[in-house]
Amino acid sequence: FKEMIMVKDINFYSMCEHHLLPFFGKAHVIYIPQHNKITGISKLARVVEIYARRPQLQERLTNQVADLLQERLDPRGVMVVIEAEHLCMSMRGVAKPGTTVVTTALRGIYAADSAAQTSAYALLNR
Repeated sequence: FKEMIMVKDINFYSMCEHHLLPFFGKAHVIYIPQHNKITGISKLARVVEIYARRPQLQERLTNQVADLLQERLDPRGVMVVIEAEHLCMSMRGVAKPGTTVVTTALRGIYAADSAAQTSAYALLNR
C-alpha cells in the first residue's frame, strides 16, 4: 500500500478542560502506510473517540491522534484535521455560535512535503 488512506467526517464530542463545556465536530484522518502496515478503518475512529472522551483541548486532541498513529503504524505520513464548535465560545464571552475551530497535525511526509499536503487537502475538500 503506497497511497493515501482517509477516513473523513468522524463525529466526536469532547469537553473543554478550561471551561467544562462541550465541544464537538468532525475529525479527518489521513495516512500513507509503509511496510504494509495498515489498520482497520474503525480503529481510526476509535482512536479519535478514546482521546475525545476525556477533558481536552482541541489542539492536544489533534496532536494525540497523529502521534499515536505515527508511533503505532510507522506510516510515511499522518495528517489529522479536526473541525469543531466550542460551546464555551458559543455561549459565553464573545458568544459567537456556529464558529468553527480548525486544527491540524502533520507528521512524516505531510510535515516535510508541501505537495503531499496539497494532495491530501485536495482529497479532503472533495
